[in-house]
Amino acid sequence: MDQVDRARDLAHSLLAGPIPRRWAHSQGVGRKAASVAHLVGDQGAVMVASAWLHDVGYAPDLVVTGMHQLDGARYLRDVAKVDDLVCRLVAHHSCAHIEARNRGLAEQLVSEFPPVEGLLSDAITYADMTTTPDGEPVEVEQRLGEILSRYGNGDLVAESIREASPLIIGAVRRVSVLLAAG
Repeated sequence: MDQVDRARDLAHSLLAGPIPRRWAHSQGVGRKAASVAHLVGDQGAVMVASAWLHDVGYAPDLVVTGMHQLDGARYLRDVAKVDDLVCRLVAHHSCAHIEARNRGLAEQLVSEFPPVEGLLSDAITYADMTTTPDGEPVEVEQRLGEILSRYGNGDLVAESIREASPLIIGAVRRVSVLLAAG
């Protein structure tokens, strides 16, 4: 069984039963990541595995800090013994550094999981932020609006997403340009 299959199976075991809608989203993100994996060359499998696992920190048994990116990455590192780069991508997906700062967890996030920059980071953000909660394709602006609406004004996650929106849109546009170029 390869890295992507193991990641998909682990995400299924953690999300499908307790939070099936999060599992539906993860399936869509995994599919979207697979469709752009060629852009990141030999790191394609790492990016796709990260996409499948990006939201495991929402699993009720894994919640510690309330920041799903950090909780998921810690579980993947400490319990599942997943590849370091996968853990780092999960920890930092979709501009998590902003939410970490707003939660007072920035130092923990960065010291435990050094950020991943460039196309690899953009590709997982693209996959996440162009997929609805039900796993369907969506434009990034609609996805951001849905998150803001779901959490509501004043919520820490909503405020973090609002702040991160220009960075998220930038990542999605960079990947879209590469896809359009062929």
